[in-house]
Amino acid sequence: MDDLTTRVRAFAEERDWQQFHTPKNLVMALAGEVGELVAEFQWLTPEQAAAVMDDPAAGARVRAEVGDVMIYLTRLADVLGIDLEEAALTKLAEVAARYPADEVRGSADKR
Repeated sequence: MDDLTTRVRAFAEERDWQQFHTPKNLVMALAGEVGELVAEFQWLTPEQAAAVMDDPAAGARVRAEVGDVMIYLTRLADVLGIDLEEAALTKLAEVAARYPADEVRGSADKR
């Protein structure tokens, strides 16, 4: 993650874009990219969605949108001073405590 963060930061700095990379702008850009990712799956059946990477053209579009989402999320975390990996691991531990595997296996019920 550190290498990606450094590279994304350098990319913005080389273009003098950091002035535009406010948390609000980055969140809005991230939401837009997530929307573009959602559009790739809109109207697909569950089976088609599961096999989307089998289609070279669709797979390339999905891969590109996931890349965009990751770049904006990485940049947002950097600007806010959030360790992305630590945040994800902390959240995973919280969810694991809330949903013990032996109690929720096979259930989609919320707690």
